[in-house]
Amino acid sequence: MKLITLNCNGIRSAKSKGLLEYLQKENADVLAFQEIKAEESQMDLEFFRDLGYMPFVFSAEKKGYSGTAIFTKQKPKSHTLGLGHKLYDSEGRSILLEFKNFAFINTYFPSGTSGEERQKIKMEFLDYYLSKKLEWEK
Repeated sequence: MKLITLNCNGIRSAKSKGLLEYLQKENADVLAFQEIKAEESQMDLEFFRDLGYMPFVFSAEKKGYSGTAIFTKQKPKSHTLGLGHKLYDSEGRSILLEFKNFAFINTYFPSGTSGEERQKIKMEFLDYYLSKKLEWEK
């Protein structure tokens, strides 16, 4: 199974820099993007569908910010958008796909570089994420 993951710093920007051609050439089974900075309606989902992918997009509520997406050729048994936390889910930070033999989690971790408040949010996110990870492993 071939997996590709990329912090694309804006999927529309990455698209203009050759992302789609790269993905077409690589033919991965699962694509995971962080920091998509787009709403689902702003993404070229037909391109992905034409390549045989099913889209799972979790955009941030704030336009042009954060967000995650997974494109998979294998249909998952289930999918979960978010972690069940109001702030982190409003930023579109995590998608979980469960398949027959494995689970795939795409998470965009917050940066703490823009000041003390965001550093605090980052540390709280890490604690929360670890508790969710332990819950998932049960």
